[in-house]
Amino acid sequence: MANHVLLNNITHKDLKVITQYSARYGDNVGSVLTFPTEFGEVQKEYPILFQRNAATGTFQSVALLGLKPDENVFLDEFSGWKANYIPAVMERGPFLIGFQDQRADGGDERTPVVHVDMDSARVSYSEGKAVFLEHGGMSPYLERVNRVLNHIYDGMAVSDAMFAAFNELNLIEPVTLDIELNEREQYQLNGNYTLNREKLAALSGSDLARLNAAGFLRCAFLVIESLGNIQHLIALKNSRS
Repeated sequence: MANHVLLNNITHKDLKVITQYSARYGDNVGSVLTFPTEFGEVQKEYPILFQRNAATGTFQSVALLGLKPDENVFLDEFSGWKANYIPAVMERGPFLIGFQDQRADGGDERTPVVHVDMDSARVSYSEGKAVFLEHGGMSPYLERVNRVLNHIYDGMAVSDAMFAAFNELNLIEPVTLDIELNEREQYQLNGNYTLNREKLAALSGSDLARLNAAGFLRCAFLVIESLGNIQHLIALKNSRS
C-alpha cells in the first residue's frame, strides 16, 4: 500500500533511492502511461496507443512495453532497461506530484509539490542515490527527478487538450493487434485505440492548421508512426525466448 508524504530535506535528509530497473521493483508491466510532451522520444522505440481510463472513461496515452500485462520486453535483469529513452512515469521512481494550498496574492492557490512513496521498495537509507546533499540542497538525482515530474505535470494538461481536439475531429478509433510469434504463440491485444490515418489525411486545411497551431498535428503523426515499433517489440520478445 502506498504511503505518500511531502518530501523535505529535514525528515528525508538521509533518504536514498535505488534506481536500477527490475521486476522486484514493479517494472515488469506491459504498458505505462505516457504524455504528449515526451511523444518525440517515446515514438522512437515504443508503440503509442490510447486507452480509456477505467475510472473516468477519458482517453490516456500508453507506451506498449510487452504483449502481456506482466511483461516488459525492454527489461533485462542483468543490463537494466534496453532502450535509450525510459518513459517518464518509470523514470520518476517513487516520486510523484502532489498539491499544497499556499497563500498567493491574498488568496489560496494549489501549488504542485514533490511527494515520495515511503512504502516503495526503491526507498532506502543504505543504498542507492542520495536525494539531498549533505547540507540540505537537492542532489543531481533529485534535480533530474524534478525535471521528469515537471514533464509529467505539463504533459497531463496537454493530454486533455489533445484528446479533446482528436475527439472533436472524430479521429480516434479502436484497434485490435493480432500478433503471431510462431505457430504456438499468438497474442490479441484488445481495448486499445489509435488514430485513423485516412481521416487525418482527409481533414480540411483549416482543421489541419488548428491542429498544427496547437502542436497536436505533430502528436498525431508521432502516434501513427510509433506503431511501426511493434516489430521491434516482437524482436525483443523473441530474443528473450
